[in-house]
Amino acid sequence: MTRLYQFDFRPYQRPFKHPLSTSHGKWDVREGIILRLIDETGQVGWGEIAPISWFGSETLEQAWDFCQQLPLEISTETIFSIPAELPACQFGFESALEWGIGNSSPLPLSPSLPLPSSAKSQLAYSYLLPAGEAALDSWQTPWNQGSRTFKWKIGVTQIEDELKVFDQLVQALPASTQLRLDANGGLSRQEAHQWLQASDEAGIVEFLEQPLTPKQFDGMLEMSTQYLTPIALDESVATLDQLEVCYQRGWRGIFVIKAAIAGSPKRLRHFCQKHDIDMVLSSVFETAIARQAALQLAAELSHRNRAVGFGVNHWFNEDDENWLEHLWNSH
Repeated sequence: MTRLYQFDFRPYQRPFKHPLSTSHGKWDVREGIILRLIDETGQVGWGEIAPISWFGSETLEQAWDFCQQLPLEISTETIFSIPAELPACQFGFESALEWGIGNSSPLPLSPSLPLPSSAKSQLAYSYLLPAGEAALDSWQTPWNQGSRTFKWKIGVTQIEDELKVFDQLVQALPASTQLRLDANGGLSRQEAHQWLQASDEAGIVEFLEQPLTPKQFDGMLEMSTQYLTPIALDESVATLDQLEVCYQRGWRGIFVIKAAIAGSPKRLRHFCQKHDIDMVLSSVFETAIARQAALQLAAELSHRNRAVGFGVNHWFNEDDENWLEHLWNSH
């Protein structure tokens, strides 16, 4: 049945406390778009478009242009016909449709939609450490607060320097820790082999994430059989179309899925339930709007004992609880 919604949207900018360093460079400000849909009964649904164009989604400008050309009243048909070239838009609009599900009284200007307590309690979080030597002084506080899985960006500086810091980090971390190494596709084949060897020797590396570029899929597939340390795909599976292609090409290892840029949540659910893949749902440094939608998916779809990649809130100053209302009223 066709439903009509009043549609409105606002841009946001959210500066990082400190620039985030990856092999793609430094990231200073998270920008995106918050959506609001209101149905005939006055129920409000919130969604978020949080693109990362260098990761494989549309650009922020493309998303903004798409929102601007929409009428003030849109239908479910319009939402479910958003093209695959706009995966972050697909996620944002469909999430807004699902906003009130499981919550009998969503508040018009509340960015919180509680997960079912049983599902929420089962989700462990992977804590993102800063790149380089700063990681050595950054794991203790989250460890004391209960974090047992940490993620560390590599491929940011010279490999010799990073391997020295890695050795120190491995020595410092308690034996029960799991460490994820994320190269963001920034390693050469030789460097990838060096990291996999070092990871096998360390014994605490859960997986090496995206060592090579997406174009080097065959190289990663080959490497995945040569070491004890698993390889996880990330940039290679940025969107659902890419995820399906990698699965068809034989990848049966770990998939790191950034739900907010992957595309349609409905289609993602269908794919994951059909193929029973080993996956980790991960953040794109979104606000509470997209975060709750992605965590709802994680609660539904994550069934292996892997932490979800949402331990990133410490990279931002804490949001004022009325931030959404401020955003709406300031434009």
